[in-house]
Amino acid sequence: MPTTTPRPEHPRPQFVRPDWLCLNGEWQFEIDRSDSGLERGVRDQELAGRITVPFAPESELSGIADVDFLEAVWYRTTVTIPADWDGNHAVLHFQAVDQDATVWVNGVEVVRHRGGFTPFSADLHGVAGPGEEALIVVRARDSRYGSQARGKQTTRYFNSGCHYTRTTGIWQTVWLESVPETHLRRPRITPDVAGSAFHVSAPLSANKAGWKVRAILSDAAGEVSRADVRADLDLAPRLLLPVPSERVRLWDTTDPHLYDVRLELVDADGNIVDGADSYAGLRSVSINGKAVLINGKHVFQRLVLDQGYWPESLMTAPSEEALVADIELSIAAGFNGARLHQKVFEERYLYHADRLGYLVWGEFGDWGGAVVNGTREDNQQPTASFVTQWLEALERDYNHPSIVGWCPLNETHQLLHDRITQLDDVTRAMFLATKAADTSRPVLDASGYSHRVPETDVWDSHNYEQDPKQFAQQMSGLAAGAPYGNTGGEEGRPISQPYNGQPYFCSEFGGIWWNPEAADAAGNDDTESWGYGQRVKDEADFYDRFTGLVDVLLDDPLMFGYCYTQLTDVFQEENGIYRFDRSSKLDVPRIHSVQTRQAAYEKD
Repeated sequence: MPTTTPRPEHPRPQFVRPDWLCLNGEWQFEIDRSDSGLERGVRDQELAGRITVPFAPESELSGIADVDFLEAVWYRTTVTIPADWDGNHAVLHFQAVDQDATVWVNGVEVVRHRGGFTPFSADLHGVAGPGEEALIVVRARDSRYGSQARGKQTTRYFNSGCHYTRTTGIWQTVWLESVPETHLRRPRITPDVAGSAFHVSAPLSANKAGWKVRAILSDAAGEVSRADVRADLDLAPRLLLPVPSERVRLWDTTDPHLYDVRLELVDADGNIVDGADSYAGLRSVSINGKAVLINGKHVFQRLVLDQGYWPESLMTAPSEEALVADIELSIAAGFNGARLHQKVFEERYLYHADRLGYLVWGEFGDWGGAVVNGTREDNQQPTASFVTQWLEALERDYNHPSIVGWCPLNETHQLLHDRITQLDDVTRAMFLATKAADTSRPVLDASGYSHRVPETDVWDSHNYEQDPKQFAQQMSGLAAGAPYGNTGGEEGRPISQPYNGQPYFCSEFGGIWWNPEAADAAGNDDTESWGYGQRVKDEADFYDRFTGLVDVLLDDPLMFGYCYTQLTDVFQEENGIYRFDRSSKLDVPRIHSVQTRQAAYEKD
């Protein structure tokens, strides 16, 4: 086991209080394969093994590396809450636990949560306070059966195709935070480029007469503006932070400028009761015809599909440096952003995307909604928990300027017919929830396949045709209002509502299958390897195919972007620009050169 705390950085960089304690490290651990632990008294006893949190037990870095099915797992640790937090409440935070979590502290159940991608918390007031010990016990259930938002986690024992090793239990940071009884809750900071200002909504735990909320905006030269507002009238007081013209500096891919934001809760005597630090970028997203504009400009979105897996740690980044490296590797290859695919990434990733000027489409790990006993007319049965988890993700990530669009669903393949199905209901619910939660960004109802919301802001398709000439022919219909769309199968029945003139991009293409170490370089490969279409014969063949496919999309003046599959190989899926261990696989400067020529969309 490591002697230093793994992943010690603050897990919530957009709302930082000074007093917090990272609980990552060695915890007691026990596998409960039949989920009988509560009946057997496991909650109230020492556990048999040890694990390194926050790494999942399937991963090597956890110290467990058990890749069999884990119906339930148990965690146990004891922590002393710092005595100098006296007068405040200790709040226990879990950044992500897969899938259904129940948490007990000192024998008291303090929180339950469903969903493997989003954070949850428990106020320990009345259970454990400053200077006292807190015995924390966690049970995580993760069934292989039924409709469940899993992302790319396989429901088979072995990895196959584009499904990978499962993640069970705690896989992001666990931490304690000192919070006053009356306190600030996480704010919403909305940039207003047209009005040259930031709008701040600051929710409070309670409203007190005579109290006020203060927000201070600053940059490298010092304070830019400040605002104070009464804290006794509104559950979420609103403040306006204007930016004078001489201090305006827009956030974009070439200059990712971030302003500092300080929030304070001030009592009737002028004392600062609570304070937290955040940041914001002054950036706009708008739509004009088929164009998606960043700060009013045609910025071609050269995106890469990033699935966020590592060989030794699965969905958890092995280190802070690994998060940064993936963005830097992508930029080195000529990409200016990513679809964060089938996973809600750690918030630390978004922090680095913010500061590096990296465009992101925020997505959800919705795969797992398909059921084996469903028909082609009703095979997708996502549950209400998909909507609740997605709302939690939106709330967590709203403030990040790097996020330029939302996409709650991916490849929900199901034939259209004359009945309203569960997929129709949940797709519309997730679309409407996104629009209600955020009016500042475009929403793509589902990436590829089942576009079930006619008024979706953006339309797209996935096209893995490997022949550039065939690809060009298939993608040629956008100017005529008939862009390429994914079909329903040989019977020709549709799976999407008709295209309605929205901005359009090819949000998955390429996936060029290339393993330089393969025994047979004639286009065959062993059963361990997988990719799209026929594997290229050699590296030169890769560059010819890559250039041909990319050129088709760069040359379309109505195409606002693309997303190439993918950044790295992932287990058996060997179609990355880089290997799974992030080592070089191709001539990266050459890939960069192909992508970074001016796109037709960017020409005046």
